[in-house]
Amino acid sequence: MRLLLMSDTHVPKRARDLPAPLWAAVDAADVVIHAGDWVDVPLLDALSARAAHLVAVYGNNDGPELRARLPEIARVTLDGVQIAVVHETGPSTGRDARCAARFPDTDVLVFGHSHIPWDSVAPTGLRLLNPGSPTDRRRQPHATYQTATIIGGTLQDVQLHNL
Repeated sequence: MRLLLMSDTHVPKRARDLPAPLWAAVDAADVVIHAGDWVDVPLLDALSARAAHLVAVYGNNDGPELRARLPEIARVTLDGVQIAVVHETGPSTGRDARCAARFPDTDVLVFGHSHIPWDSVAPTGLRLLNPGSPTDRRRQPHATYQTATIIGGTLQDVQLHNL
């Protein structure tokens, strides 16, 4: 199972649309995960129409229309892997322990907000992933997204992609 992880797209404020390589990754993915900060409804509609399976949440920059359609926290089980998605997890200091306590029955937590890619494993085994932003790199050298695979109930091949 091929996963595509993105967050903080901020369309149309930071970009008119997602970059073409990211749309190609959407087409190739079995599941697309978006960790919030869409900013406007048309991107949600476009991604919903194009993704084979979309798992998504709202972020702090998302208004009432998006909040009416998306949860604050999404949970899904994919091939036996328990995944949670949330936009904001607080400061990086203590994040692994804090998120492990908040999501005890979760294998993978996908989050956003910082625009800073993140990949760590808490002492409990919780994998924390932030794909960064494909449209607003802020202080990062590149705009980014992540891909991963699930094979036999195990998350594998997590890769950060620069745009």
